[in-house]
Amino acid sequence: MKLIIQIPCYNEELTLPETLADLPRSVPGFDRVEVLVIDDGSGDRTAEVARKNGAHHVIELGGHQGLARAFMAGLHEAVKLGADVIVNTDADNQYAAADIIKLAEPVRRGEADMVVGCRPIEKIGEFSPLKKCLQRIGSWAVCRAASQNIPDVTSGFRAYSREAALRLDVHSSYTYTHETIIQASRKLLRVIPVSIRVNPGARRPSRLVIGIWSYVKRSVAIIMRIYLMYEPLKVFSLASLPFLAVGGAVIARFLYYCSIGQGSGKIQSLILAAALVLVGFQILLLALLADLIAANRRILEDIQYQVRKNKLDH
Repeated sequence: MKLIIQIPCYNEELTLPETLADLPRSVPGFDRVEVLVIDDGSGDRTAEVARKNGAHHVIELGGHQGLARAFMAGLHEAVKLGADVIVNTDADNQYAAADIIKLAEPVRRGEADMVVGCRPIEKIGEFSPLKKCLQRIGSWAVCRAASQNIPDVTSGFRAYSREAALRLDVHSSYTYTHETIIQASRKLLRVIPVSIRVNPGARRPSRLVIGIWSYVKRSVAIIMRIYLMYEPLKVFSLASLPFLAVGGAVIARFLYYCSIGQGSGKIQSLILAAALVLVGFQILLLALLADLIAANRRILEDIQYQVRKNKLDH
């Protein structure tokens, strides 16, 4: 079996040598271990440093495309290179590379299609109390949408089976961490968490978390988009309930006054009720339309999966 460790990079010439040096050169149960570096349009010597420090494969993207697209480019290339298991890690060496064994083993044994390395968030000194709190909230929201129990959904230290790599297709350009968990769940892939360690000390400031509130806004937008993409019927149905409930209550009030002979002069309430109920039904129609679009997207994703698989088989 072949294990490929992929590392998406953007201007990582300073941290990459240490990251590559720590990677295991052999992993129990695998005949070959290879390293793939994805250079996401770096303006420094990232690609050159990767080749000089032992990376077996280096692909250079045409310009800076974002972490999610670099991640997906790595998955596609790793599958082409014959990977049976793919481990994704960060270039800043925040994760303990020795734990790659813990990530890869459940996939190798066929017990999981995707393994998420979960950091000891509460024990990481570099994380502020606010960031820890927001991380818990974000993990809860994503796990609710995915029907999973993953304590650290933002961790990029993960292992994927070849089947999972063929089936996943991230739409965001910002980050892949949230969406891949939900996609894996929707595609009936087996996802499990594994506790991993982190290396002490910050290597460099996060490229994704420029500011805490900027990160919050982006994360909220991503989670909302994910819910709209994967749970449209539920989201729009819930959105319609307040309009239908208030409209129904106003109609009931109008009928009550009519029943006791005091309906005269209450026509404004009836107009308001009709408007609210109409808006509620329109939102329900949007829910049905969005659900149909989501069903068509799933069909297209299945077709895309078959095309990818057929290309590799031939």
